[in-house]
Amino acid sequence: MQVAPIDPDDPDVRLLISELDAALAAVTGDSGASSFDANDVRGPRAVFLVARAEDGAPAGCGALRPLEGEADVGEIKRMYARPGSGAGKRLLAALEAQARDLGYREVRLSTRRINARAVDFYRRHGYLEAPAWGKYVGSAVSVCLGKPLSPGA
Repeated sequence: MQVAPIDPDDPDVRLLISELDAALAAVTGDSGASSFDANDVRGPRAVFLVARAEDGAPAGCGALRPLEGEADVGEIKRMYARPGSGAGKRLLAALEAQARDLGYREVRLSTRRINARAVDFYRRHGYLEAPAWGKYVGSAVSVCLGKPLSPGA
């Protein structure tokens, strides 16, 4: 599986994001689309990644952008892996590596508490509850998770 940077308006990315939106709407009642602006991952210290299967088919995607108000914290957004593709673990590792390369000391994300599959996935990969930020402060439906990044890991 290959993981590489890509523009978030690429047709393969739009397909993956539409699948993510549908999956999130089915699980949480909200697609999460309103919490993402593609321009946020085109700037400095930001990246959008796509994972591709051996045959080149898109298998998943994820984004990293600066967390507003936190100079050394990156925020993971629009993380999605097609079921059964195995892309999730690789994408998360690639996003963490990109975050280290971009000078972040920590990564954070928010997901809905009801999305147990996502919460369990992140916890298995070392993510713990983190302070809420922005619109997530005081939200009963969201859980904010974070992970410190080891230099050179």
